[in-house]
Amino acid sequence: MTGLVLPMWAEISVAALVLAGAGLALLGSFGLLRLPTFFERVHAPAIIATLGCWCVMWGMVLFFSLRQGELAVFPLLIAVFIAITVPIPTIFLMRASLFRARQMGQDVPPSVSRVVPPGVKDS
Repeated sequence: MTGLVLPMWAEISVAALVLAGAGLALLGSFGLLRLPTFFERVHAPAIIATLGCWCVMWGMVLFFSLRQGELAVFPLLIAVFIAITVPIPTIFLMRASLFRARQMGQDVPPSVSRVVPPGVKDS
């Protein structure tokens, strides 16, 4: 099956999906460079990278499914793994940065997990 040529519509679709994913990744890198604060800089690449990954993944699914004659599942596993793992470090980075900014007295949103000292009634 190494000499199998895909139909033109499939080649165009695969190329469009992979280029869209690469373009989104490039857009996320511009956001990383141009946005002013840490919180904005960490948000843009995390969201855009996940979307770009999904576009590349759909291009891979289409290409390998048509090439092998059956549904290619491994790109789906890669995309699900990335979709699960990208938000977790982003959340930890944001929480650590918020904690540090609060400790330094910067103007950031207040904590939503308020600690009530023992013996004080919570209103």
